[in-house]
Amino acid sequence: MQEETVVQATQPGCPLVLHNTFTRRKEIFRSRESGVVKLFTCGPSVYRRPHLGNYRTFLYEDVLQRYLEYRGYRVRRVIVVTDVEDKAIEEAVRLGFSVKELTDRNVELFRKECQRLGIGLPDVMPRASTSVDVAVDLIQQLIDRGVAYRHGSDVFYDPLKYPGFGQIFGLDMSDWPEERRRFAQDTYEGNRWNRGDFILWHGYQEGDAVGWDTPLGTGRPSWNVQDPAMCVQQVGYEIDIHCGGIDNLYRHHDYNRAVIEGITGGEFCHYWLHGEHVIVEGSKMSKSKGNVLYLEHMAERGITPREVRFLLICGHYRDKLNITDELIDERVALIRALRADVDGLLGKQQPAEELDPAAEAIIQELPLLFETAMNNDLHVADAVYALRKALQQLRQFSGGRPLPAAAATRVRAVLSAIDSVLGVIFAR
Repeated sequence: MQEETVVQATQPGCPLVLHNTFTRRKEIFRSRESGVVKLFTCGPSVYRRPHLGNYRTFLYEDVLQRYLEYRGYRVRRVIVVTDVEDKAIEEAVRLGFSVKELTDRNVELFRKECQRLGIGLPDVMPRASTSVDVAVDLIQQLIDRGVAYRHGSDVFYDPLKYPGFGQIFGLDMSDWPEERRRFAQDTYEGNRWNRGDFILWHGYQEGDAVGWDTPLGTGRPSWNVQDPAMCVQQVGYEIDIHCGGIDNLYRHHDYNRAVIEGITGGEFCHYWLHGEHVIVEGSKMSKSKGNVLYLEHMAERGITPREVRFLLICGHYRDKLNITDELIDERVALIRALRADVDGLLGKQQPAEELDPAAEAIIQELPLLFETAMNNDLHVADAVYALRKALQQLRQFSGGRPLPAAAATRVRAVLSAIDSVLGVIFAR
C-alpha cells in the first residue's frame, strides 16, 4: 500500500482463520516466512472500466491486506494489470485506439477510483506487456519439462501432464476426453470448463495488433501465463495467499497453479481466497440489462465513495451481495449512525471524572470484539455490528455526553487502529 500503517493486534495469540478454497475448510493462517506475507491479487482486465462488482473483489483484498498489517505482518502484495489479452486487443480495434491508449486510460481511471474508495495499491503494478520475457522463460521451461508443446506457432499446456490439475476448483478429471482438444482463446464466456489443452503462447498471425520477437518466435503470451509471469517477476515462485473473484475458479486459478507447479514441482500457494459476485435486484450485472453500477451512480444518490466502500465490505466476502435500494439505504444509514456514535463520544471532551466500570469494560473490549470477528475469515459485518452495539452502550453509560478526556483519547486510538482496516469511520 502507498501509506503503510502497521498496528499490533491486541490479542496476538488469537489466530487468523481463513476459508481456503483449495482445502474447502477454514484454516489457521501461517505464512511461510515469519512476519511476512506474500499476497497475490488478480488485477483489473483493463479492456474496460471496473464496475462495483469488480471493486467489491478489490475491496475484500484491501481489507485482507490491511488486517494482516494490523496484525503486524509486512505484506508484499502483487496486483497485476492484464493489458494484452484478447478482449483488450479486440476492444482497442473496435474503438480505433492502440492497445496501449485503451489500457492506459482505464488503468488511470482504476487508480483514481481506488484512491477515492480507499483501496491501497502497490507503488508498482506490473503489466503483462512488461513481463513478456518472464512469460517466455516460463513457457520454455514447461516445454523443456514436457508439460507444454508447440502446435504450429502456438504453444499449449497439456493438463494431463500435471497430476494436480483442477484441484482448486475440484474438477473431476476422470471423464477427460481421450481425443486431444485445444482451446486457443485467452478467455471464454460463462462458468464452464474447457476439457482440453489451454494456450500459453499466441504465435503471430498476419494482421495481429500486438506481438513481440522472442526466442519462442513472434507472438504474445496468453492470459493463462501472464499472471504467473508477473508473480514470478515480483515475488518469486512461492506465495502465501492468492485472491480473486469466484469466477476465477473456472479455468484461471487452476491454470496459474498448473503453470508454476508444472515448473517447480512444489507448492506455489497454500491459501486460495475467492469473493462472491455482486448482483443487482437479484440479477447479474450486464450491459444488456442496463444494470451495471459505477461509482457515479452512487454519487447521484448522494452517497460518497467511502460510503460505497462500506456498502461493499459490510457483509462477508464469500456471500453473494444483492444490491437493492433497500440494502443501499440500510447500509448508508448504518455507517452514518456509527459515525454519529463516534462523534458523540469523542466530541467536546468532559472534565476528568471517574468512568463507570461498565463503560471501562466496554472500552477494553472494543479491540477484542473487532478482532474476534475479523479473525473468523474477515467477517466485516460481524465486526461492524459488534462495534455499533458496544458504542451505543458506551454512550448510554456516558449519559449521552462525550467521554472524559483520558477515556476519549483511548477510544480514539482503538477506533483509529480499527479504521486502518475498515477505512470508513474517520476516513470520510
